[in-house]
Amino acid sequence: MSSGSSTTTDLKAPPIASPTLSTALVILLAFCCGAVVANLYYAQPIVELIAPQIGLSSEHASLIVSLTQFGYALGLFFLVPLADLMENRRLVVGFSLAASLCMAGAALSQTASTFLICSLLIGLTSVAVQILVPLAAHMAPEKSRGQVVGNIMSGLLLGILLSRPIASTLAESFGWHGVFFGASALMAMIAVLMGVALPQRMPAHRASYGALISSIFTLACRYAVLRERSLYQGLLFASFSIFWTIAPVELIRHHHFSQTQVALFTLVGAVGAIAAPIAGRLADAGHAKRGTVIALILAPASLLIAALPSSGYLWLVVSAVLLDFAVQLNMVLGQREVYALDPHSRARLNAVYMTSIFLGGALGSLLASPLYERLGWNLFVCLAALVPAVAAVLFFSRMRASAKV
Repeated sequence: MSSGSSTTTDLKAPPIASPTLSTALVILLAFCCGAVVANLYYAQPIVELIAPQIGLSSEHASLIVSLTQFGYALGLFFLVPLADLMENRRLVVGFSLAASLCMAGAALSQTASTFLICSLLIGLTSVAVQILVPLAAHMAPEKSRGQVVGNIMSGLLLGILLSRPIASTLAESFGWHGVFFGASALMAMIAVLMGVALPQRMPAHRASYGALISSIFTLACRYAVLRERSLYQGLLFASFSIFWTIAPVELIRHHHFSQTQVALFTLVGAVGAIAAPIAGRLADAGHAKRGTVIALILAPASLLIAALPSSGYLWLVVSAVLLDFAVQLNMVLGQREVYALDPHSRARLNAVYMTSIFLGGALGSLLASPLYERLGWNLFVCLAALVPAVAAVLFFSRMRASAKV
């Protein structure tokens, strides 16, 4: 009986292929994860270009980003658990092709309603990445699982961080429509690559789809580590989305940046992706708690740095690097702990963890534009710093309570 659900039965089925994970496949998985997750972020630095052309006001422009993240959260909860029920390679290929069609639909959109519907569907269909990461964890040997997941997460996080400079650069030359057409072609290529390179994996879990979804709630109730890690990372990712939704707007409006300069700024932020392999090694060495302390202190501190006066955009650069580092560090540390809870339920555990994260991100993006328009930059980032500070307070309270037991 699996620990994933008290109402379902996990039967050991003969594997179709022995789990193997070569260096070349790790690199390919990292690239594909980065390419797929980038779909969620292409719009962030170019909302100022998209919104006027589709008829959205500045105050509602962040809907473009938040609806994509809400769609992703829905996909994480309702679609990713299928990886514990259906053949994984077929799911990855199917979702990648669907994402390609949705990106093309966004590129062709002429109205706000059409574009926003496509934004929601882009998020919903870009969940292949969260099937690939647990699949890699399944294929990796236990002693190096944290390192493998960390290396693949480096590709994923580089996709998040590089998607913004890529979008800004392409928009400068081809307009925002060209960004989405290019992403559509890339998703079609990913579908082909994954169809050729991935081994088949039919999971051992045997249950109906309804029982599978209900077992997600059972897992969330059963594992305190899952709930805690999901909450911490959800709060950190909310602050991440708040910052990156508005930082390009602030740079364009008040520092007179071009899209190319915004691209350079977001490229600097990509330095934070070095946190992923560091986090994987820390977790494998048993230092997850120490790494979490660093991440939860660094996140609010980095946002307060962005509010420092009289240095132009310099402090925004420092803030971007430190915030990205903190968020990625905590994400991989949490993911390593969550995957260790139940090997037969990794897709569903990942669904809980990542759904919480992207719900936090979606809510952060949704609130970003209205708060910024009303408060201005300095008060806005100070308020944003309170969000990860809550995570830090909760974590240290938990540590204190555990020490007394």
